[in-house]
Amino acid sequence: MVSGEFDLIETYFAGLTRPRADVLLGVGDDCALLAPPVGQALAVSIDTLVEGRHFAPGADAFGLGHKALAVNLSDLAAMGAEAAWFTLALSLPRIDDAWLSGFSRGLATLAERHGVGLVGGDTTRGPLTITIQVHGFVPPAEALRRGGARPGDLVYVTGTLGAAGLALLVRQGLYAAPEHLGELFDRLDRPEPRIEAGCALRGIASAAIDVSDGLAADLGHICRASGVGATLYLDQLPCGPGVREYIAESGDWHLPLGAGDDYELCVCVPADRQGDFEHAAARWGHGATWVGTIDARPGVRVIDPEGGAVAVGAAGFDHFADN
Repeated sequence: MVSGEFDLIETYFAGLTRPRADVLLGVGDDCALLAPPVGQALAVSIDTLVEGRHFAPGADAFGLGHKALAVNLSDLAAMGAEAAWFTLALSLPRIDDAWLSGFSRGLATLAERHGVGLVGGDTTRGPLTITIQVHGFVPPAEALRRGGARPGDLVYVTGTLGAAGLALLVRQGLYAAPEHLGELFDRLDRPEPRIEAGCALRGIASAAIDVSDGLAADLGHICRASGVGATLYLDQLPCGPGVREYIAESGDWHLPLGAGDDYELCVCVPADRQGDFEHAAARWGHGATWVGTIDARPGVRVIDPEGGAVAVGAAGFDHFADN
């Protein structure tokens, strides 16, 4: 039984401080001392998950550990950065050994897979809140940004879209066939950051973003940053079997277009680099699908299989709006 803050850290999180040559001093002092490789830019991102806002009370602790780290690693992937370190700030209403054991195992499993080490953080008493900051490396001239897309570029997405959104609807009472449930909940609770894909796209992609708010909204961020527009084609959107079944029954395309929480990459590729991109994508188990083009007219347009325009709200998620 853990008896206090320092015992909690030693018991559940000391094992995440994996040895790395670039960590001069890790957990246990007032600051970590870190040594980024010469010639590399330091990529940094931070996200917070709040109980009741980002996840329901009683959510699986292992899944929360995985997802809290995964959503940050996804930001590194979108920049083409290799993951290196992370810090953790954890607010807990009380010490719950079973919860902490599951949460730390979820963190450790994904961290081990990507070679990421815990280098510091903080624990305090309060409403359950998880904040993770990740750090990674990328050659400065090769970082993927939102502002590089140009008319004529091809738009691709990795993996499939909409499964996380459908899983959330199922949790709220929507029926889905039992054979789809495992995949749907995995996509919502344990998204896979596309670090390998992001790093492979350095020097190939003109722009990239991770799909956290929905494809239309996130592609809209690229368009605004690049001063361009885009056209998406509904019949090209890659969807898993559960989402395809939902669309066939409902006619509702919101899930792949706007539900978010997919943490796939949306990538813009110059037409003369299409072969290089598809050669790289063939090595990924999750693949990539062409879904549209970049053009000069501002905004994101969506075209249905009959050639008609589809209205789509592309504002994305806003924590201070009535989403």
